[in-house]
Amino acid sequence: MIEMSASLTSNIHWHSAAVTKKDRHRLNDHKSCVIWLTGLSGSGKSTIANALDKRLYEMSIRSYVLDGDNIRHGLNKSLGFSPEDRKENIRRIAEVAKLFVDAGTISITAFISPYREDRLLARNLLEEGEFIEIYVKCPIEQCEQRDPKGLYKKARRGEIPDFTGISSPYEEPDSPELVIESNQLTVDECVDQIVDFLKNRGIV
Repeated sequence: MIEMSASLTSNIHWHSAAVTKKDRHRLNDHKSCVIWLTGLSGSGKSTIANALDKRLYEMSIRSYVLDGDNIRHGLNKSLGFSPEDRKENIRRIAEVAKLFVDAGTISITAFISPYREDRLLARNLLEEGEFIEIYVKCPIEQCEQRDPKGLYKKARRGEIPDFTGISSPYEEPDSPELVIESNQLTVDECVDQIVDFLKNRGIV
């Protein structure tokens, strides 16, 4: 993790925005939050995230998907998959997601994010009620059968070190806001559950 020296941070000051988050909520006619989709590779996180994004767009709600693979093509392309790099990967994306929330947008993240500690770090960056952890639950056997990127096969052959669920652990959420069993539901049904949750919380 990159850290700044005390001499540098002492010269950095926070500037308050003229337009507040509440101002943006009034303009958008909906609140903002982070919808944090976590689960094994192949559980359906990215598919659900993009279907949700499309549904919210059709409802005239401002949203944006931050996808794990896409982020690693740019912002986090220098990071690997060691526990330390995974931690930094999640720290960076959590800070980006927070900026989207400040901008009045619903940020939808699709990351394996295997460690509870890192997901808690992301939650603690946000105000109460702004972090919605959704566990996209799917048996690893089903994820391996899907294996849309062929990653499990490579991991089983030892070609991918530190692969979550095979050679690296996945820590299930203790108390997520929502559990979606993606092996038992259609994508539309998964999206329905999330939209209903957002409505019940008064976010949309």
